[in-house]
Amino acid sequence: MWAAVAACIAFWGLRILVTPRPAPSQTQPVSSTDSLRGDVTRLFAAAAVPTAATGATEPGLASRFKLIGVMAPKEGERGREQGIALIAVDEKPPRAYRVGARIDNALVLQSVARRSATIGPSQGAPAVQLDLPPLPAPATGSLPPAAGLLQAAPATEPVTAVPSIPGSASPLRAPINRQ
Repeated sequence: MWAAVAACIAFWGLRILVTPRPAPSQTQPVSSTDSLRGDVTRLFAAAAVPTAATGATEPGLASRFKLIGVMAPKEGERGREQGIALIAVDEKPPRAYRVGARIDNALVLQSVARRSATIGPSQGAPAVQLDLPPLPAPATGSLPPAAGLLQAAPATEPVTAVPSIPGSASPLRAPINRQ
């Protein structure tokens, strides 16, 4: 009992009283955006694909927002006054915004469609239309047959009858040895 109390006091004493060593002064925080700045298509010698315009009137404004996901009502339902868009502003972690919610000082989420969202002033024309990237083409074709699945079934040994035991309903059979 006293050993458990001493171990508990030692554990919490070390947790509370010991301070971690500070990081060296030359360290820098890791940024996930630094590794994504290059043109990877040139690395693999693929042809460069021109990017589609985002439909924004001001290119500096459009570069601040990135549409991550959309939850929009079906086309036949109440239209564009409902919905939620997942938007990253100024490369910060994305947040969910409802239609009509203030995104920036003067900008609100005006409408949401199936694969897009529009941002603009609360009582004006849309300033930025954000689109989700197109979905990749579905994989087509067939896989080659697996090597071990189409082999012939192993031959079974014939069942040999053993003389029946008096008083039993059916004769005993010899066990089958499968490999």
